[in-house]
Amino acid sequence: MKHAEQYYRKNGEPTNEVNAIRSALRSVVNLYGKSPAREFGPKRLKQVRDSMVKADYCRTNINKLIGRIKRMFRWAVENEYVSPEIYTALVAVAGLKRGRTEARESKPVKPVAQGVVSDTLAYLTPTVAAMVQLQLASGARPGEVCSIRPSAVTFQTNGVWVFYPENHKTQHQGRERRIYIGPEGQALLKPYLDRDPDAYCFSPADSEAERNAERRRNRSTPMTPSQAARKPKARRGSPPKDCYTKDSYRRAVARACRKAGVEHWSPNQLRHSSATVIRERYGIEAAQMVLGHSDPKTTQIYAERDFETAARVMREIG
Repeated sequence: MKHAEQYYRKNGEPTNEVNAIRSALRSVVNLYGKSPAREFGPKRLKQVRDSMVKADYCRTNINKLIGRIKRMFRWAVENEYVSPEIYTALVAVAGLKRGRTEARESKPVKPVAQGVVSDTLAYLTPTVAAMVQLQLASGARPGEVCSIRPSAVTFQTNGVWVFYPENHKTQHQGRERRIYIGPEGQALLKPYLDRDPDAYCFSPADSEAERNAERRRNRSTPMTPSQAARKPKARRGSPPKDCYTKDSYRRAVARACRKAGVEHWSPNQLRHSSATVIRERYGIEAAQMVLGHSDPKTTQIYAERDFETAARVMREIG
């Protein structure tokens, strides 16, 4: 874990992979934490896998977790903690196949209906509502919308804006991520650019202020002069953070869904909604470029042509 915490980092911070590795190894420790590593073979790995099935993990997640356990033993071989035969034996354990295991299948992420989004917007703060609408217009990932700063947005002469995320999913592969923002998205984002260039555009502190203002407007009785002059009470717990995370963003949407009485949906579904529209109008290749999907067959020769395609798509619909 010390190695993982140092190796899986972006901009000085541990990535989510560290927690995923910790989750995988916890299953090993629970069953065989007091056993020598040299005794851990394919049968024990499969027993660890069976425990994940009983814990109701989905099949694809189980395969990823088992892969991380194998990766730990590969690292142990590389650093001469265990013999190579241990890792070679573990590699022989195949992943669970669809329809040939009791492990449940994960539910596919589906687009969210526009009507459901519209009903939810009324129960979101203006800041989070702008995030939702901007994500739907641009096809960005939830974490990418949370991380927008004015300094990372450039204005191009072709009518689109470009946001360059500081961190993104394929950063470790040396790929560049560009998020194109068309006229609709520009109108949503523009009010949030008038701040410190290095500050986050969408701030939980802004949302908190908006909620307090809304409560005051919705008071059933008029506010007395003494109440109006009273300083707001300090917030319980920790103060609002500088920016939303994909988890706090998701929770804000979930609360609004409950208040609106609509089916639960997550910000990641907005990306699928955007992808569906782009695929239908412009084809799969344009959708891959706009959404930043990794494609090992794409070469640098075609990169600029693809970026131009993405810009044209977002100029017309984003």
